[in-house]
Order: sequence, then structure tokens, then C-alpha cells
Amino acid sequence: MKIAVCAKVVPESGSRRRIDTQTKRLDRSGEIGLNSFDVNAVEEALRIKERVPDSEVVVVSLGPARALEALRKALAMGADRLVLISDDAAEGSDLVATSTVLAKALERENAELVLFGQQAGDSDGAVLWAAVAERLRRPLVSQAAELDLEDSRVVVKRQTEFGYDRIEAPLPAVVAVSDAINEPRYPSLRGIMGAKQKPQEVLSIAELGLDAGQVGEAGSRTEVYALADPPPRGDSLKIEDDGSAAERIVEFLAERKLL
Repeated sequence: MKIAVCAKVVPESGSRRRIDTQTKRLDRSGEIGLNSFDVNAVEEALRIKERVPDSEVVVVSLGPARALEALRKALAMGADRLVLISDDAAEGSDLVATSTVLAKALERENAELVLFGQQAGDSDGAVLWAAVAERLRRPLVSQAAELDLEDSRVVVKRQTEFGYDRIEAPLPAVVAVSDAINEPRYPSLRGIMGAKQKPQEVLSIAELGLDAGQVGEAGSRTEVYALADPPPRGDSLKIEDDGSAAERIVEFLAERKLL
């Protein structure tokens, strides 16, 4: 069985986030790492591999060439190989363009199961997996808290407000896993040392059969018109609770005719 995991490299969680005023995009020049939600997807793929004989886990990503180093964490954890689509033409791709590229790469791999992390730590969009599933014309299940395989079906347990839903979908399928699905393993020293020796393929847009007009800003449907600082906060009043805080809050609201 072939399992593809779509992974993204994002700014490290402790790094300072800023929007580049020239490009109107997130500045990604600082330290980067593998998206934490995608680490859960890699872990789940590896657990399936341990249960299903002759399985392969391939990590698929779109990003700059320097993303390769961060993506090797997935190889160190146990993934078999890596496919990175890296092309200057793809810079600035939005949801539409990114889903186009990933869908093309996944068609090339033809994996029975495609896994995503629930969302990316930089944009928190939580919708890319839906766009990719639509392009692949495959069933989709999101927010997977448990995942299993039965015959030629994927069985997912999804947490809801009132308990759990049990959802079945035929393979091939796309599943977005939540961070509650597992506790990712730490790469072993042996895994870290061996990661660089595993197959790591870097593809251009042209090698996927796409042209520059389908990716990057040209292929995107999202446009940022302007950036501005948030408006300054107005006058504020700090109320210390000395036993009369409730009355003072009511008075404050009544003065402004908010009650």
C-alpha cells in the first residue's frame, strides 16, 4: 500500500511573524520547520505502514529548495522517500494554485491513501485538503481522531460536540488528521543519520506538466490590496475588584447606554 503525506514547511513557532510590505505575503526568511500538524499525519502513516505489509510512505511538499532540510524530519521518523516541488514560478501560490500543484504530484504518485495535517501553523486555513480531494475526485474525511483500514475502506473516528462519528469511505481517499490522533515519535539517531541517504526527488512545475500561468501569483485567485496597522485602542478603564466591581461595571455600561 502506498501512503502519501502532504507536508508543509512553516516558520518556527518561536520565530517572529511579519508580513513583507513589498510582496504582501508572510515573510519566510527566518527559521523554518516541519508543520507540527503534519508531523501527526506522518506518524499516522508510519503506524499504518507497521500494520500493513509492503507499505510505502512518501512525503509530498511544495516549497523552496531550503525546505528540504526541514522535511528530512519525516524521513528520520521513518518515511521512505520525499518529493519536493520547488520552482521559483510557484512563489506566492494561494490555495487554488497550491492545490493544483499538489494534486498533480499526487496523481503522479497514485497513492491509495493521502494524509494531511488538519491545518498549517502559519495560515491556519484548514481547507487545502478539501481542495486537493476535489481535484483528485476522491472522498474526503477530516478531523480524524482515529484511523483504521478495513478491506478496501478507510474507517475514521471523528470527535464531535456530542461524542464521535464513525465514518467510512472507499479507497483511494483523502484524510485530514487532527493533532489528537497520536503522539508523534521522536526521530532516532539512526533515523536522523539515515535520512539523507533516502530518496529525495526535487521536481519543477514543468516536470508535473504545469505551466507558469497555473501557479504562483499568475495562477492564484487571492489578492491582497493593502496592508495597514490595526487602529489604536481607545480609552480604557481598569476596574479593580474591591467588592464593588460588579456595580461599577454596570455603571460603566449604563453611562454608554449599552444596557
